[in-house]
This record gives sequence, C-alpha cells and structure tokens, in this order.
Amino acid sequence: MEFNSLDAQREAGLAYITSQKSEGWILVGDRYDDGGYSGGSMERPALQRLLRDVEAGTVDVIVVYKVDRLSRSLTDFARIVEVFDKHNVSFVSITQQFNTTTSMGRLTLNILLSFAQFEREVIGERIRDKFAASRARGMWMGGIPPLGYDVVDRKLVVNETEAELVRLVFARFLRVGSATTLAQELRRAGHTTKCWTTQDGKHRPGKPIDKGAIYKILGNRTYLGDAVHKRTSHPGEHQAIIDRASWDKVHAVLADNRVARANGTRAQTPALLRGLIFAPGGHAMTPSHTRKAGKLYRYYVATDAMRQGYADCPVRSVPAAEVEEAVVAQVRHLLRTPEIIARTCAAAKRDGDEAIAERQVVESITALAPLWDELFPAEQARIVRLLVERIDLSAEDMRVRLRTDGLQTLVEELRSRKAKAA
Repeated sequence: MEFNSLDAQREAGLAYITSQKSEGWILVGDRYDDGGYSGGSMERPALQRLLRDVEAGTVDVIVVYKVDRLSRSLTDFARIVEVFDKHNVSFVSITQQFNTTTSMGRLTLNILLSFAQFEREVIGERIRDKFAASRARGMWMGGIPPLGYDVVDRKLVVNETEAELVRLVFARFLRVGSATTLAQELRRAGHTTKCWTTQDGKHRPGKPIDKGAIYKILGNRTYLGDAVHKRTSHPGEHQAIIDRASWDKVHAVLADNRVARANGTRAQTPALLRGLIFAPGGHAMTPSHTRKAGKLYRYYVATDAMRQGYADCPVRSVPAAEVEEAVVAQVRHLLRTPEIIARTCAAAKRDGDEAIAERQVVESITALAPLWDELFPAEQARIVRLLVERIDLSAEDMRVRLRTDGLQTLVEELRSRKAKAA
C-alpha cells in the first residue's frame, strides 16, 4: 500500500482524530472518498455528500490529509469554506499544520481567501478586456442573435427571410411614422420576433411584435454592420442589412417624434385620476391629450392599447373630463351611503378616536359638496387620491373602490378647519 493512497490518507486521518479524543472528537460513520475524481472540480459525489452533512449539522470538524485533498481550486476552496463557516464547522489539514480551530489557522485561511479573491478579480478583468478587444474587432460575443441573423461558427450570418422583415420594418416606419400602427400591421401579417434554438437544443418561439420590439429593431446598430460595446460602435465582422441612408432617415423621424412627445408632455394638464384608473385586464390607463382647432381634448388611454394597438382593447380610451366627473359624482354618492359612514366611524374607534361620531362624519361629508368646486385642481386631485383606492373600467360600467382610512383623515381635516373658522 502506497503512503499517498486513499487508505493511507484515511489511516493518517483516523490517527489524528484518535489523538484528539480528549477534546471530544468522534469519528463519523461515513467515508468521504472521491477516488478517481479530480480535485479541480466540486462535482464530486463524496464532496457533495459531505457538504450536505455539514448543512444538516452532523459534522463539526473536517479532517483532510492535505489542503489540496479538499480542492485544488482556490475559488472552490473559498466557496467550501464559506459553507463551513456558515455552519460553524472547523477544518484541519493534518500534514500542513492548517487548523481553523486556532487563530493562526484562521489567519492562514484568510490569506488564502484573499488570494482567491485576487484571482477571481484578475480573471474578471481579463474576461472584460478580452470581451472589449473582441468587440473592437467586430466579433460576435454571444447572446441571443438579433432578428435577421443566425449564429454559425460563432459568427453572425444573415438570415435572408428575417432580413427581409427587418428591411420591411425600416421601410414601413418611414411611410407610417408610427411604431404602434406598424406593430399592428406586422401582427396582422403574422410576423413575430426572433425564433431561435439555443446551443443545448431548447426552442425559443418568437412573440407577437409590439411597439417595444419595433423600437428595439430601429435602434439596433447591428443592422448597420456595427458591433457595439458600451455605447461605442466598431465595424463588425458581419454583413449589414440596412444601408446608411435608410438608417439616417428613420432616426430623423424618431428624433422628430421625441421632440413632439416632449412638447406634448410639457403641455399636459394635471390629471385627476392619474395612477388610479385601470382598463379591463388590470392595465393602467395613462393621461393623454390632443388638440384640434386650438382646443384641448384630454383622455385616459390604456397603456396596453398604446403598446399593442387599440384594436384588441375593449376600453381603448375614455374622455378625461367625463370620467373624472363621473368618478367624483360616484364618490360623493358613496360617501353618503350608511355603509361607508359606518365603516369610517368604526375605523376611527379602532384607532382610539372616539371623538368622531356618526353625526360629525355626515356633517363633514355634507360640507365637502359646496367646497368642491372652489378647490384648486391640485387640492381636488389630493382629495381624490385620499379617498379613492382604485377605479376599474369595463365596457359596461365603472367600479370605484374607496379608502376608509382616507375618509377618516378627510373628516379630521374638515373638522379641524371648521374649528379654526369658529
């Protein structure tokens, strides 16, 4: 039997454990031998079994013949020791005076871990430098290939069928000038985003094209033949799909659209129900507006309809003034119902405010009605947000959900205002 055989190493370990019997050390029944497996990997059955036992709390001290018997990789060694530390398990190397039950052993361990950290950081820097250098040379560095290309021998090659779709997107956008309209056209024609198969054989089907996918295609410089790294473009190894003239025309339209949207945003008036109103399906509705003959028309538009088109949404948009008036009327009606008044009184009593009686709640709510039209829009919006939790629209009706705690706060405010006026 050779000294460095597994049996010889085990005998040396057993002898060490026996020498520590006075410290209460007891040998566990299992053997964690990984004969035939490389110490450079953590994918070893006995090591994995040992780690499971450590996590289960059945092992207190790990005894090895040499440190490299546990792992030859500093990175893996650091991971293993993290597991030991987490479960208060010590580690002993019997031929290298390495024992984490002592302060010197822990110091040595920390030095080793520092080197492991240094190794990981150096490896990370080398990978990043290699990636940047490769992109600067125009090489494809992996990931999901963009629509219009396939990956062959780690290089992008043009997929002519998909490339025609990309050219169609650029050409049609120049004609219609709207990503929403274009997305509707492409969905009606049955076009989808990239459909591809991963290296391990998993099929990834394409998804219906929406407005986001259109903007992603229009902004991807890969179609110009560029390789982009950290917003810097380099000439790519792959063939371009879009010529420079088409690219510049499309981006001139996009720039004009951005200016128009920014001006529109600045011109927006305060929206009473912003963040409170939802279309069928739970999609939020956002304020929007348009001007005709100098007159402003405000709407609440379903965000889902804005992304995927208005045809598939049962409530595409609603006039803002009408729905705001309807919500305020419904809130006033609900506030007068016995159920809401009773819930407000009950909430006040739960919070220890016995002073708010039912009569005061009714008086405060009644006093709100004549005040409403005199309030500034910002104050009206604040009160609506205080009282309304959510508004759900459907093709048939509208449901308003109130905040009882908000009503209690409002009653207290009105009562305080009345007291000051007196």
